[in-house]
Amino acid sequence: MRLWMLVAATIVLSFLSLFIGAIDIKPSDLLDWESDKMQIFLMSRVPRLMAIILAGAGMGISGLIMQSLSRNKFVSPTTSGTLDAAKLGIVVSMIFFTSVGYMEKIIFSFAFALIGMMVFMRLLESIKFKDVIFVPLIGIMYGNIIGAISTFLAYEADVLQSVDTFFLGSFTLVVSGRYELLYIAVPAIFLAYLYANKFTVAGMGEDFAKNLGLSYRTVLNLGLVLVAIISTTVVLTVGIIPFLGLIVPNLVSLYMGDNLRKTIPHTIFLGAAFLLMCDILSRLIVYPFEIPVNTTVAVIGSAIFLVMLFRGKAYAKK
Repeated sequence: MRLWMLVAATIVLSFLSLFIGAIDIKPSDLLDWESDKMQIFLMSRVPRLMAIILAGAGMGISGLIMQSLSRNKFVSPTTSGTLDAAKLGIVVSMIFFTSVGYMEKIIFSFAFALIGMMVFMRLLESIKFKDVIFVPLIGIMYGNIIGAISTFLAYEADVLQSVDTFFLGSFTLVVSGRYELLYIAVPAIFLAYLYANKFTVAGMGEDFAKNLGLSYRTVLNLGLVLVAIISTTVVLTVGIIPFLGLIVPNLVSLYMGDNLRKTIPHTIFLGAAFLLMCDILSRLIVYPFEIPVNTTVAVIGSAIFLVMLFRGKAYAKK
């Protein structure tokens, strides 16, 4: 698929997203600047669209970086415990540091996400049998352990309902003033593009990278920091969105290969378009109500993930 097709799809889906909702808004309604529908459009529809685009692009790039550095197509923030670790950071800050502000929660979440990824990468280094299917299964189990710890702490502190609502994975509550944290993902994506060639080389292995004079650990740590930043901003703004960082990079690599400098633009727009499509479906399935977008992404994403698992298993047997 060509880049212009993805850009065109993103533009069309963006236009549809702006005019689909419980309140019927038509382009002609926007001619009156002082109307209530115009205020809803500016305060809710536009911020929601920007949040979807930034979250979709950011999670796609996060998955792309992790798959390159781990040399496994089934690794992503979802299957490596990154999102679960970010959630644990928020839970810890809510329970043990009740007086901290929003910025401190961001720091907690970022730190836990970064530590969680570093632990996962260490696990990969210690695993001798690095089968294409075995590695993500380890990551899923690792994430489930972290998630279980978060649930236990939240249950003991009687904040389980608040935590579940906070991480639901929905754009329903996104309004002006409650999504701007996602703009942090923009410089992170830009840095990922600047270091794309180095990430590609690092993905070929530590020995290969060192032979080319590349500081493998520096590039690895930079990649982990970028993934932690993007994952944290998405989790804190809209909650946990599963499978997005897994399937989007895989779909791009099918027709673009593994050169990150070439695949990053495609990943950005495919991630945004895919999440826009899922969000529109979430608003139309039970219209005028809507279901959380993470449910739609999980259903579609899990189906695609199963297909990739069977393809990977068949490829591994050859």
